[in-house]
Amino acid sequence: MLIKTIVCTGSPELVLLCFLLLALSACSRKDTSPPVAEIIPHDVGVQGEKLIDNYFWLRERNNPEVIAYLEAENAYTETIMKHTEVLQEKLYAEMVSRIKETDFDVPQKWGDYYYYKRTEKGLQYPIYCRKQGNLDSAEEVILDLNELAQGEDYFRVGVFKISPNHQLLAFSIDTTGSETYTIHIKDLKTGELLADQIPNTYYSVQWANDNRTLFYNILDDARRPFKLFKHKLGSDPAADKLVHFEEDDAYFLSLDKSKSRKYIFLTLGSITTSEVWYLDADRPDGKFKLIHPRQHMMEYYVEHHGDKFYILTNDDAIDFKLVAASVNRPARKYWTEIIPHQLYRKLDEIELFQNHLVVYERARGLEKIRIRNLNSGQEHYVEFDEPAYAIRGGSNPDFHSQTLRFEFSSLVTPKSVFDYDMEVRTRDLRKREEVLGGYDPQQYTSERIFAETQDGTQVPISLVYKKDLVKNGRNPLFLYGYGSYGSTREPDFDPNRISLLDRGFVYAIVHVRGGGALGRSWYEDGKLLKKKNTFTDFIACTEHLIGAGYTSKENLVAYGGSAGGLLMGAITNMRPELFKAIIAK
Repeated sequence: MLIKTIVCTGSPELVLLCFLLLALSACSRKDTSPPVAEIIPHDVGVQGEKLIDNYFWLRERNNPEVIAYLEAENAYTETIMKHTEVLQEKLYAEMVSRIKETDFDVPQKWGDYYYYKRTEKGLQYPIYCRKQGNLDSAEEVILDLNELAQGEDYFRVGVFKISPNHQLLAFSIDTTGSETYTIHIKDLKTGELLADQIPNTYYSVQWANDNRTLFYNILDDARRPFKLFKHKLGSDPAADKLVHFEEDDAYFLSLDKSKSRKYIFLTLGSITTSEVWYLDADRPDGKFKLIHPRQHMMEYYVEHHGDKFYILTNDDAIDFKLVAASVNRPARKYWTEIIPHQLYRKLDEIELFQNHLVVYERARGLEKIRIRNLNSGQEHYVEFDEPAYAIRGGSNPDFHSQTLRFEFSSLVTPKSVFDYDMEVRTRDLRKREEVLGGYDPQQYTSERIFAETQDGTQVPISLVYKKDLVKNGRNPLFLYGYGSYGSTREPDFDPNRISLLDRGFVYAIVHVRGGGALGRSWYEDGKLLKKKNTFTDFIACTEHLIGAGYTSKENLVAYGGSAGGLLMGAITNMRPELFKAIIAK
């Protein structure tokens, strides 16, 4: 049996198309292709005590050797995939046919305006708009990205920040793909761009409440956001004041603003430690004040409500707890517990409204929304009735609202936007993403099952397939795994996946250790000296799916990208006989 490993880069659509082609061809025909040509210009070597990276030269994108190497790889790919060209065109047409090109977001009210963005058929980028007063008002185009992108080979917007008085827009653009952005300011009354242009910025920009002061971060040579600057409209950006310089290269610098609009938060964070400073947004020329100095292996994140800071922290709480402190005395010694720590119930995020506290948490791998009335203290959970799903907080800019907007999707349900009344406990479906071509969710079913590993750990697996599928061991199965950095691959909807399901595939996501599906300890049990658990979990899940009749080793495709590529390399070496094909993105 031949194990194919394909490494892909490019647009998500083309990458997924390549994966689909490999998966379909690997599971539907005998492999008669020639062996892969070995194209390895350099060897890895060690000199003295230093590891020499002899592949560093591949960063030299204008080097003729690099170009020749890439051209050879591309020529090989074209040759090996030649027999799939008809299928490529068919799959591409299928995927494009499901996209509703002319569409719009659900408008979000903030102040006297309703903000939204929309797309038009034939245009590549969204158009940002708003209406004043009510939804029947005339549309005002804030920013048309299609106009800005004209003549550019690459174009991407980084930040999009409306000023507190709704009269100015700060936005940043990247035209090289380097994730280095230039900030521009647009006057929304006149439609003119101001002279202010701030280069070399990253993803953090916040307005002070005076509507003329901007805080932003910039990058160092290693592409780490490390400095915070303050800019006054109309002044020369070269003369902007340095507010903070983070010398420790393990720490990244980012900015947030409280929903109350009262404070700007400066967060300095490494992989395991964080430190937060705060500034009164009404006093941009004041000094940022420290809440608690960085403490090794302790993380905390801050929000504001009334006379209190609410602080989410893992201080003696591996799966986090919620505490609060007076804005006048926010130091750690004054913290009081609001929601205690509970092992295997991970508190992920909080959102504060005038009368409600919203907690996004995760238990046994499933996301939950807990809501507490800050006046009565009563709590309840928003109910969801599917076995595997994903939820995300929506845009909720109005601090005084009793409506929570969130997004829900599952392996069978397209992205759905809900407005939830936190007092009455009712939800209103505002929009469900339309999948063209007659998609019927009733034709598919999803499951959430568990596989037991050698050490007795129960690993969750999310699956989706056509309802008429028979578990006879002969179904092709596409198995996704990641398992790193505490990140969780959510069981959400992807319309491109339909091309697999309608051809009889089972699609499965294994939530292995090293990810964050079952809390922080799930992550800790899959890193460093315990990293092998990530690999053996994936193998145990594979064996379980085969044993339960979902598929067979002759029909099984494994896929992982980025850190998931490490996982693919490990399983290829540990248990190659379990897989027909392996995709290492």
